[in-house]
Amino acid sequence: MAIQFLFFSFLVFLFNDGVFSFNPDLWLTPNSIPRAPLYDTGRQSSHEQIVFNVDHYGAKADGIDNSEAFKRAWEASCSSTSHSSVLLVPPHKTYLLKPLELQGPCEAKNITVMIKGNLKAPSERADWSREDLNYWIKFKNVRHLTVKGGGELDGSGQIWWQNSCKINKSVPCLDAPTALVFHRCEQLRVRDLTIRDSQKFHVVFSQCANVKAFHLTIRAPQWSPNTDGIHVTGTQDIMIFNCLIGTGDDCISIVKGSKNVYVKDIVCGPGHGISIGSLGKKNSEAHVSNVLVEKVTLIGTTNGVRIKTWQGGYGYAENIVFQDIFMTNVSNPIIINQHYCDSRKPCYQQNAAVAVRGVRYKNIRGTSATDISVNFNCSSTVPCRDVALQDISLVTPHSFASRSSCINVHSAEAGTVFPSCNGIKNQ
Repeated sequence: MAIQFLFFSFLVFLFNDGVFSFNPDLWLTPNSIPRAPLYDTGRQSSHEQIVFNVDHYGAKADGIDNSEAFKRAWEASCSSTSHSSVLLVPPHKTYLLKPLELQGPCEAKNITVMIKGNLKAPSERADWSREDLNYWIKFKNVRHLTVKGGGELDGSGQIWWQNSCKINKSVPCLDAPTALVFHRCEQLRVRDLTIRDSQKFHVVFSQCANVKAFHLTIRAPQWSPNTDGIHVTGTQDIMIFNCLIGTGDDCISIVKGSKNVYVKDIVCGPGHGISIGSLGKKNSEAHVSNVLVEKVTLIGTTNGVRIKTWQGGYGYAENIVFQDIFMTNVSNPIIINQHYCDSRKPCYQQNAAVAVRGVRYKNIRGTSATDISVNFNCSSTVPCRDVALQDISLVTPHSFASRSSCINVHSAEAGTVFPSCNGIKNQ
């Protein structure tokens, strides 16, 4: 059944003082384009700032753990009665940090963590306790927080990758830390940083609201397992833009509980592309909605723009737009997989599935590294609905022809679409 665009409601991002809103009265038509929000890169304040230099609290760039000194500096800046406080990591120095959690709420109205120097994680797994295994540096329950400065965070992830069950099949699958975690933070800005070689995910936004993340460089080797660049979970009203990301997993992954997500001007590669999901693992409920991904360049990634769900889950991924995307040598340029199975054990057939509906692909061009460049592998019991393709051109530089595989999907096409799903959908 073809999509009826006049009945396909999609988010329109309007940005006003850091808050997104959705206008249900605007409808997609074949020629319409969702409007992106306006944004600035920060506001100037005339209020006095008080600076808390970590060196003044005992931090030393001598290869010894500085986590206690950083905690003291944080407590001082967080409890400051000034309108604006700055925790300063001085330039031209490298500070070793064991796992560090910096908590709010804070007395200071605005807090800036100015990382001008470099932070380095321990290279031995023994420096983490079991309680620390999900983070290296974590900010929790902080409002009006900015983290910036031009410095580098080095996760020293090599020892974790070597002992991953994805690299060494003989070892059990254990968790590993995320380099930089923001949990339950609001009015958050993260900008002008380099994060590299994380133990697992590089940056996680968990249950946050009103977030801007931009001018980030995130790097890890292509073989490093589970090293997603930016992972968004349970977060709403988030903008991610002007970032360079190359890792061993998804450049950006958006999972359950996330809505009003705007991604723009990303260069991704190597890695696994831009992903919604995975969703619905272990028969769980998942909801993702109102996602706009535009002006993305993907180079040599294993996937381009992807939606992935496990069998047996429930919930939905809906109102999603991928547009103005260029790909070079991408193995799975456009893919929806409702039979995702990242497990040592085979996944058995189940009837329940996370619903995928209201997905639009517009102006996506480039080269595919495989012969199938459009792959919709949807559930027979919960098929993909209201999927629209417009102005698609994905070719292969090799001798085989680019083609599509469209199974259990209700789709429509406008403009020139190659390869097309017409005539083969719902196989």
